[in-house]
Order: sequence, then C-alpha cells, then structure tokens
Amino acid sequence: MCILASILLIICMPSPGFSYEMGNRVLSYTLKNGLKILMVERHLSPTVSFYIQHRVGAVEEIDGRTGTAHLLEHMLFKGTKTIGAKNYHEEEKILKLIAGTGKELDLEKMKDKDANKARVQALSERMEVLQKKHKKLFLENELDRLYVENGGDNINASTGQDLTTYHVSLPSNKIELWARIEADRMTAPVFREFYSERNVVMEERKQRIESEPDGQLYEQFLATAFIAHPYRRPVLGWPSDMQFLSLEYTEAFFKRYHAPNNTVIAIVGDIDPANTLAIIKKYFGAIPSRHIDHSPITQEPPQKGERRADIVSDASPQMVIGYHKPSLPDFDDYVFDVIECILSKGRTSRFHRVLVEEKTLAESVHAVNGLPGAKYDNLFAIFAKPRHPHTNADVGHAIYEEIEKLKTEPVAARELQKVKNQISADFIRSLNSNLGLANLLSYFEAITGSYQYITDHIKVIERVTSEDIVRVAKKYLTPDNRTVVELVSKN
Repeated sequence: MCILASILLIICMPSPGFSYEMGNRVLSYTLKNGLKILMVERHLSPTVSFYIQHRVGAVEEIDGRTGTAHLLEHMLFKGTKTIGAKNYHEEEKILKLIAGTGKELDLEKMKDKDANKARVQALSERMEVLQKKHKKLFLENELDRLYVENGGDNINASTGQDLTTYHVSLPSNKIELWARIEADRMTAPVFREFYSERNVVMEERKQRIESEPDGQLYEQFLATAFIAHPYRRPVLGWPSDMQFLSLEYTEAFFKRYHAPNNTVIAIVGDIDPANTLAIIKKYFGAIPSRHIDHSPITQEPPQKGERRADIVSDASPQMVIGYHKPSLPDFDDYVFDVIECILSKGRTSRFHRVLVEEKTLAESVHAVNGLPGAKYDNLFAIFAKPRHPHTNADVGHAIYEEIEKLKTEPVAARELQKVKNQISADFIRSLNSNLGLANLLSYFEAITGSYQYITDHIKVIERVTSEDIVRVAKKYLTPDNRTVVELVSKN
C-alpha cells in the first residue's frame, strides 16, 4: 500500500515538487481598496477559473436574522441595474412599492394570532399584483445566461459558516466579461423577487433539513455541541427567522460585508497576468472599501462533561459523535487530518476494516475533521449508521474502543506513512484542476490570511509523529469533551 500510494503521489504531481514550488508560482496583489488578487498562470487549456471568497457567512448574522447570508447568496444571482434590467428607472419604482408592501405584510403577520386577517389578505393581493407588474420589467436568469452563452462552466455559489463563495470557469478570452459581471454584482445588485425567493429558501430548508433525517441530526448536533459560539446556528437559518427575513437588513448586510477589503479573488488558468491585473483594476479598482464590523465573536466555553441529545424519527438509527478542537493553522489540526485518515480513509481504514467488515456492526462509519467551519475552533466528528440488528450503542462502543487504541497504541510507522501518502496524494490531486487550485488558494487566503497554507500543508503533515497522535487523542478525544447526538426510532 505504501508503494502504491507513493506511485499515486508521483502520478498526481503536475510537475516535480509542485506543492513546494507553489509559493513561487502564485502572483499576489492587493488593490488600493483592499481587494486581494491571487493569480496562477497555467496554459494547459484555453480556459480560466475564477473563485471569489467574501469573508462573511452565517457567523456574522445576528440572532433573529439567521439565514441572511444564504438568502443574500441567492439574491446576488438576480442581476444588477444593467444585467437583467429592461428599464431600471421604471423597475425601481415598482421595487419600492414591493418593498413597502412586503414590510407591511411581514409586520402584520408577526402579530401571529392577533394579526388582522383582512389586512393580511389585502396586502397579499396587492403584493401579487405588484409582482406581476414587476416581472414585465426585467429578464429572469440574465446573469446565468450571459455566462452560459459565453462558454461558462461550473457556475455556482455557496454559503458556509465562514465564507460566501462564487465561482465560474470560462474561455480565456472572456476574462473581461467576467470582470464586468462580477464588479457589477459587487456594486449594483438588484434584489429582484426578494419575497418569492425567501419562500424558495424556506422550501429548501424543508427539503434539506425538516424532511431529511440526516439534516435534522446534523442541525441538532451543532446546536448541542456549541452552546455559545455562533457555529451552533444553521446556515439555512431557523424557520422563525427565515419567514421574516428583512429586505432592508439583507441589503445592509450586503453593504457591510461584500466589500473589496473583505474579499479574495483567485484566478487560475490561461492568463497573461499583467493584462488580467489591468482588467481587474479597471473594473474593481474604483469600488470603495468599507469599514468592516469586526464585532467580538462569543467564544465557546470549555466543555466540562459529555453532552447528549436524541432525535426521534421513523428513519433508521444513526449517530454523530463530536469533539471540540483547535482549527487551522494550529499544529494539532494537522494531527487530526492524519487521525481522520487513519480512522476512515478508504477500505483499509480502521473503522471500515473493523466496524464494517470484521464485526459487521455498521453500514458506514466516517470521520470528518473541521466542522462546521475553520475560522474558529471547531469539531472532529464521526458519523455512523448501524447495520441491523445492531444499535447506535453497539457502534458507539466500538468507535470508542478504536479511539482508545489511538491513546494507548502508537501508530506503526508503516500505517502512518501510508496515510501521509494518501493525504499528500489527495491534496495534490485537488490542485490539478484550475478550479480546484483557485478554490484552495482563495479559501486559505480568506480563512488564514495566507495562501501559503497550501505550500506548507504537506511539509507539516510529514512532521506528524505517532507520539503526536497519542498526545492529541489523549488531550481532545475524551468523554468530557464529547457530544453525542442519536437518531432513534419511535418504537
């Protein structure tokens, strides 16, 4: 296995010493307004990939407004004052009427049982009329159409606890088109169909969480593991918050955090760096920087005893086990990367070999390092599904036995080198595509303040010893630091 992994590592490298030379290949610039630009020139194909990372996510929301960052991600696909607009001067008038009516309707509905039903009905009907008029004044999905018709691929966005991301790949002769679209999106977005899109996001929550046992389990897991830190909140928001998310607050949230001095852009592919930088300065350089509200984030107090919670469901039983730990770039986070690989990377990992194959206790068991975000101290988590007729208790007991082995039995040199090779191969493979490299460069720059994490990652992993694994397991993988949430049957 060590030999095979070493061969794979060599095959996956685009060039000798690729990861170690990364620092010399990345061109880094900071515009006067604080916008960070990372570029890597690669002429493997006539394409270029773009990743935009805004340093804002669910963590920056306030209680009562959860889900705003994710809804904002949706709204920024609705076009701008020039993209999708037929006659923005006329459209703006209708949008103001919609905003006023929507605010009145929300305020009335907030009264719950005391709401005036006749007023709710009248406002709802007025909203419907205004929305029909508005639809005639703009082109739907115009932003997506521009990208697709110009060869765009991998057009998507995501919102997490720490970051909001937009990415796309385009032919290399479309760099200026990308800059024109994205600069417009940063400066002149139009929040079209806000109230109907809010309903779409609420439906998304129903499908992904309320109707999904896995989603319910994970949401309860975070809410149990974190009692103070905002990582406890779901990215999709709590239902009572989502139904009354405010257009006014969402617009203010955008202005506060989607600023050039709070943004990292990575561009990788068939580019001329000087020309590309000139285009970026032309379109992004005049965007004013903004004061970013860096309010203190409530720290999670040390856990002093196991936390447990159950979710009753008709679904098959499953469980999540989590342990608090430091995030990157703390050295112990690298050690947990190695522990994750030892326990659950591939069919030769300990969890699969012992719990799935030998004891046939579980259908699946896998570990994940670094949930739910990486900006702040996070969790090492283990997800498991028992195999009938075994129970969560049976699987949990077996998992704890494997964890105890990490504390008492130093990992053999052969096994340790195997997982290091796997981690290195996987990491280098993730850098092979333009999109993958742009993702990692922008991500680590946004989270740690330096893309050099990519350069150092494999070298630090190589420093991890079996003694480090024993030390970290003893320090963090303890019952008092453990959170266990189970999905249990109604019967």
